[in-house]
Amino acid sequence: MRYILSSKQIQDADQFTINTIGIPSMVLMERAALETVRIMEEENLDLRNVLVVCGSGNNGGDGYAIARLLYLKGYSVSIYFAGDDAKRSEENKRQKRIADYYRIPVKQEIENVEYSVIIDAIFGTGLKRKIEGRYLAVIEALNRMKGFKLAVDTPSGINDETGEEMGTAFCADLTVAIAFAKLGQLMVSEHPCVGKLRVADIGIYKDAVQTNKKLIYCFDVEDFQKRFPKRIEHSHKGSYGKVLLIAGSKGMSGAALLCARAAYEVGAGLVQIYTHEENRVIIQETLPEAIVTTYEEYNEAELKRLLEWADVVGVGPGLGMSEVAEQLVRNTFTHANVPCVVDADALNLIAKDMRMLQNRKQSLILTPHMKEMARLLSCTVSDLNEYKIKFLDEFVQQYPITCVLKDARTLVANVEKDTFLNLTGNCAMAKGGSGDVLTGIICGIVAQKTNAYDAACLGVYLHGMAGDYARARKGAYSVLAGDIIESISEILQQM
Repeated sequence: MRYILSSKQIQDADQFTINTIGIPSMVLMERAALETVRIMEEENLDLRNVLVVCGSGNNGGDGYAIARLLYLKGYSVSIYFAGDDAKRSEENKRQKRIADYYRIPVKQEIENVEYSVIIDAIFGTGLKRKIEGRYLAVIEALNRMKGFKLAVDTPSGINDETGEEMGTAFCADLTVAIAFAKLGQLMVSEHPCVGKLRVADIGIYKDAVQTNKKLIYCFDVEDFQKRFPKRIEHSHKGSYGKVLLIAGSKGMSGAALLCARAAYEVGAGLVQIYTHEENRVIIQETLPEAIVTTYEEYNEAELKRLLEWADVVGVGPGLGMSEVAEQLVRNTFTHANVPCVVDADALNLIAKDMRMLQNRKQSLILTPHMKEMARLLSCTVSDLNEYKIKFLDEFVQQYPITCVLKDARTLVANVEKDTFLNLTGNCAMAKGGSGDVLTGIICGIVAQKTNAYDAACLGVYLHGMAGDYARARKGAYSVLAGDIIESISEILQQM
């Protein structure tokens, strides 16, 4: 797992390394500069004429050290100081003195010269105010200049918590994050100002980070491989669980079909669809592997029988907002003794009566997109977007659930766990039915005896990876939900 830290968490780890372990801050700064230069050479950047733009703080100190190391390697390098001389940090002052000793050229203004590489070391992390005045003019001038652009730690002007551009931001082709990736660099999918992201390990004590009560992390492929449920050679269909999908109102068979196919594709042993009678024929013809049970009106005895059969229940896709749908959702929560994955119309019905989430005896996995989550929270999408992690943490503290907040960057939260940030997936997946596929994937993983939180994280990661495979085959415009399902077998076979 890779931890993705807030500026406060990074500051705490940094101070622990300096004050408790005893590694001087200048040593860490030198390591940051050495690693940045190493990465620049590893990326084969054209270093024949480099401009390093430094601010007043420690990010600027990194910039001075980088300039010196490049200069000593024989590259042509110049420094432009964009900060306030009266506000230099102690490390910044020291690095400036060293650079002065070597007589590294210093520019008094940003000249209209074509540099091969322009390095942004103005602000780094921790900036929360809007970029204005001279800084605004400097950053916009740098963005207009030709040449490869590199940001040290994070592009100046990017909020390191949200990824928001604060007035303006340096538009990097490559960002070298010092010690850890920053949350704001990853919260926006394919951030236009971050470019390619590399992380420079400088020896910050990582165990100090893990003492924080709540962390955010992401998977690597190896994490997925270790956690995904394994197949047993001597087994049968019952070994891999029974999925009940309460999905598909009159004329909405597609949602139920996508869920069921996805659950089977990830390895579930049996899938039963409880749907409106009108959907029976098309489901049986399209997916003969599924068991189909139907309703025309609410039947509590039938619902109880099905819930007793299941190892996991998926409820909501294509279900509608009718009185029958509300009874199905409400009484599923009342009678089910197995985990439930809740999506789509079931979420909208819950938003009308949040008491449905209270005092539940089963594990609940809610999978709202941003609009559905805003309804659950009674807030605006704009407010949710600005305070996403805060709202999500408060929500899972209030209700005993796992919440999958679907967005370009999906988050999975549970009060007892760290928060998972998913880095797979892409804009090609922004199509009807994609969420139904995710519901089926998570149900299929839960069915194979995986706990709710882990199943949600694995499902979101696999869903996004399948979307990436589908885009590689079909491009960004033409991917359908069925293409995501078809990619699952290819991924799992490779794993």
